[in-house]
Amino acid sequence: MKDDQDTKEPGPDLGKDVGIQADLPNGECGSALPTRLSKRRWVIVLLFSVYSLSNAYQWIQYGIISNVIMKFYNVDGFAVDWLSMIYMLAYIPFIFPVTWLLEKQGLRITALVASALNCAGTWIKVVSARPDLFWVTLLGQAASALAQVFILGIPSNLASVWFGADEVSTACSIGVFGNQLGIAIGFLVPPILVPNVKDVDELAYHIRVMFYISAGVATLIFVLVVIAFQERPKIPPTQSQARARLSRSSDYSYMASIWRLLSNKAFMLLVISYGLNVGSFYSISTLLNRMIIERYPGEEVNAGRIGLTIVIAGMAGSLICGLWLDKTKTYKQTTLVVYILSLAGMLVYTFTLNLGHLWVVFITAGVLGFFMTGYLPLGFEFAVELTFPESEGTSSGLLNCSAQIFGIVFTIGQGKIIDKWGTLAGNVFLCVFLLIGTVMTGSIKSDLWRQKANQQAEVQRVSPTESKTTVQDYGATACNGSRDITSQLHKNLNRCDSKKMATDVQEGEEIISWDDVSSANHEEMQQSLKHVSMCKHTKITTMQNAAVTSEFMETP
Repeated sequence: MKDDQDTKEPGPDLGKDVGIQADLPNGECGSALPTRLSKRRWVIVLLFSVYSLSNAYQWIQYGIISNVIMKFYNVDGFAVDWLSMIYMLAYIPFIFPVTWLLEKQGLRITALVASALNCAGTWIKVVSARPDLFWVTLLGQAASALAQVFILGIPSNLASVWFGADEVSTACSIGVFGNQLGIAIGFLVPPILVPNVKDVDELAYHIRVMFYISAGVATLIFVLVVIAFQERPKIPPTQSQARARLSRSSDYSYMASIWRLLSNKAFMLLVISYGLNVGSFYSISTLLNRMIIERYPGEEVNAGRIGLTIVIAGMAGSLICGLWLDKTKTYKQTTLVVYILSLAGMLVYTFTLNLGHLWVVFITAGVLGFFMTGYLPLGFEFAVELTFPESEGTSSGLLNCSAQIFGIVFTIGQGKIIDKWGTLAGNVFLCVFLLIGTVMTGSIKSDLWRQKANQQAEVQRVSPTESKTTVQDYGATACNGSRDITSQLHKNLNRCDSKKMATDVQEGEEIISWDDVSSANHEEMQQSLKHVSMCKHTKITTMQNAAVTSEFMETP
């Protein structure tokens, strides 16, 4: 494969009217912009996945050995829960300044800050391996939690900036994959590194070893990010990204973008339903050790393995869903089906947890994880489709903010229910909210604006030589050059003695159409066009037995 490769985005139905318009400079409107794929995109997504992995590992490293941490630091279970919930709490106030930074400074600065904070958090925790320094380990966890704010909203943004239209969902899934792999390692490794021993000094040694390993890995990742992580490719990978660069390059208002997102009904339904699903996953992950130990005493290692099963299955689900979206573009249908299956998986897990057979728990937890964590990239990509051309980082940030809020509420609520009524009642509590999320997902109107932009760009790239016709060009009159115009492709209405054609010209919300124009009537059509005050130069191409393409160009 070449380092830089021309790419062509998926073609639409040529008769389909696409009603989306990008804000482009004068003269850019009627032509497709150059796009290329860079091989470096795989290095970038791999680097992101690795530092996301390191950060996600730290989120769950305390919770999965909560009984050991409670004994070592002499604190209660709720205090240990806060070592997980601080990740969720930190996200809520900082997400808006961080997404603003992402918009203004870009991916590289965001990646550097994230990996630096992540590295700093691990070294702070190294010095906290003493029973009287719980506040220091909380401080280190707070630094890592702040790093997470710079990480969670990146996958969809990075995928759009670096990857082609046929790869974007898969790339987003790979970005989420790194985070999930970190959680998986967080479930597996701490119970192995920190056994439940009675001697406090020996326990301190094991905890210190765990912290040193985390710090060494985070330091290496930080160095790699400094050396290799780039802002964006010189040439954008897709038409939608090329147009987004131009439209965001001037007069971009972050607050106006936020307001438009909050006013988007379909997106806000997704924000709430996404928060309900992912918040449930956060709660289950945080409280998993308590749920397993209550029913299966002394099974700390198996509790970690069950968590690992949940996440590994979810990683497979994420990749499969990403590949499926790239092939089918069925965002709403796929999201709804996965949500329904997440609810079904949660119900099965809930009513099999207390059967007394760990192997059953492994199977049901794997099914739950496949759909519940497999849902993560679906939510990101569906949000980008619903909100294009708004920034991917901003829409992802709002999704994650919702997830953190519900994660805190669900973790506290389910924890209290488990303490008072047991794990069955706590899991039923989550099932109720997943049912609500399923209904809300089914209510979302599926307006896929990014797909429409890509389809429109593909229409403009169709070469007249590809049609089996003779092409005649007709000059006409023109439009105010200060406005950007996106021309539309319409089909021949009838093929008869006098061929009927329709040409739509769209500027903003105003549409001008001509019907029943015969092939002998070009002059009449030209005269009609001369009366349109919004055009400077129009190039009309007549293609027999195929379609009519009208392309608006800036006068040289």
